[in-house]
Amino acid sequence: MKIFIDSADLEQIRILNEIGLVDGVTTNPSIIAKSGKKFTEVIKEIASIVKGPVSAEVIAVDAENMVKEGMYLKDIAPNIAVKVPLTMEGLKACRVLSSQGIMVNVTLCFSANQALLAAKSGATFISPFVGRLDDIGQEGMSLIADIVDIYSNYDFKTEVLVASVRNTTHIYQAALIGAHAVTAPPSIVEQLAKHPLTDRGLADFLADWKKTGQTIIG
Repeated sequence: MKIFIDSADLEQIRILNEIGLVDGVTTNPSIIAKSGKKFTEVIKEIASIVKGPVSAEVIAVDAENMVKEGMYLKDIAPNIAVKVPLTMEGLKACRVLSSQGIMVNVTLCFSANQALLAAKSGATFISPFVGRLDDIGQEGMSLIADIVDIYSNYDFKTEVLVASVRNTTHIYQAALIGAHAVTAPPSIVEQLAKHPLTDRGLADFLADWKKTGQTIIG
């Protein structure tokens, strides 16, 4: 499963990318606003760090201007994926952009019906928001399972990019279901490596090694 980083923090992206844990990056207007930097400059720098897709979101709400903004954004770097909302206007823009070979991430998906339309419109990625569904008492991961099944039934090429990830359990469940990718904040990705028994075991090993008085080098 691919791991995308949902962040505009350049230093955190660099650190995780150097370890080989970054398959792509997703951003949105809220994330960029928190960075305090110019939108296009942040996107360009992220795209220079990461080889995989970097999602940059349009602001327009009508298809014509979404396409205009999308065409501008895709020229920032060859690995830009234009992010559009899952509305009828967004689907129109998706069709136009994808027909020209531009990667499109259709975002704010909350139902399998929406995901079906996104795939038929040529989306490269569909971004279902599991955390926000959990917040209102629905099962976010059930939606992921439904979308994966539907896409498999018809051999759609659209990749399921699980978004609004709130914890490592979301990532674990997405992997079990067979989602193509997840996007999560750096802090959650780092938590995947943590386990109290790992920490305890390492402490025990180091304590035993110290008793030997040896060194590996020298």
